[in-house]
Amino acid sequence: ATHPQNLNFLHLPFLAQNRERTATMESAASGTPLFFCFSRDRGSDLGFSISQGKHSPLAFFHFSLWNSGGTIMEMQAVNSMSYEQFIDVFGNVIEKCPLIAAAVWTKRPFPSVSALEQNFADFIDSLPRSGKEGILRCHPDLAGRDLLRGTLSLESQAEQNQAGLTTLTAGQRSQLSELNAAYKNKFHFPFVICARMNDRESITHQLSSRIRNSPEQELQISIKEVLKICHLRLLDIIRPAARSTKL
Repeated sequence: ATHPQNLNFLHLPFLAQNRERTATMESAASGTPLFFCFSRDRGSDLGFSISQGKHSPLAFFHFSLWNSGGTIMEMQAVNSMSYEQFIDVFGNVIEKCPLIAAAVWTKRPFPSVSALEQNFADFIDSLPRSGKEGILRCHPDLAGRDLLRGTLSLESQAEQNQAGLTTLTAGQRSQLSELNAAYKNKFHFPFVICARMNDRESITHQLSSRIRNSPEQELQISIKEVLKICHLRLLDIIRPAARSTKL
């Protein structure tokens, strides 16, 4: 078997034509993350092998840019992506806003990960208030209906799980639901916070506190949280050198 350092890791949703095969393989694994690999010397040959391990759902559903030496590949790998490939990989770094990734793709080439991230931020900053509020409305309620129904995006599911929002008691869930409803009634968009930088207690505290903000204050804070989420999602895609990237 080829050593993992001699493989490039590529999750098949990166290639749209393989979506059905990927879903079948994921089901067969009973939810265990699978990575489909091809060796560098085989080029574009899709003779994939399967590697199982303790990888996060976020890592599973993204494409990691590794070369055969185990280091980060140059941004050339990102810059050479087709439109469809770029959307498949980066389409949800801003929750449920693949059109933002589409706009960012047109700004290639990116000299660095920081430049790629800055293009996401610049696009959002260029939007009018209505556009920024639209981005916020794409985010699910924390510990809300989508979590209970199992309809969260994979990124959101992992993030809420990490923050402890998937194991709430009935009382805690009721409290968060009431706060979410009051927040949305005032601001007309859901409460957005970078769950991975918080836990259940701090999220509840922030929600209780931020509801007293003015609409303008809350819009600014919420967009900053969107950018924190974007930053961490980018790090899940491009690693490990990207971990040194700062907001």
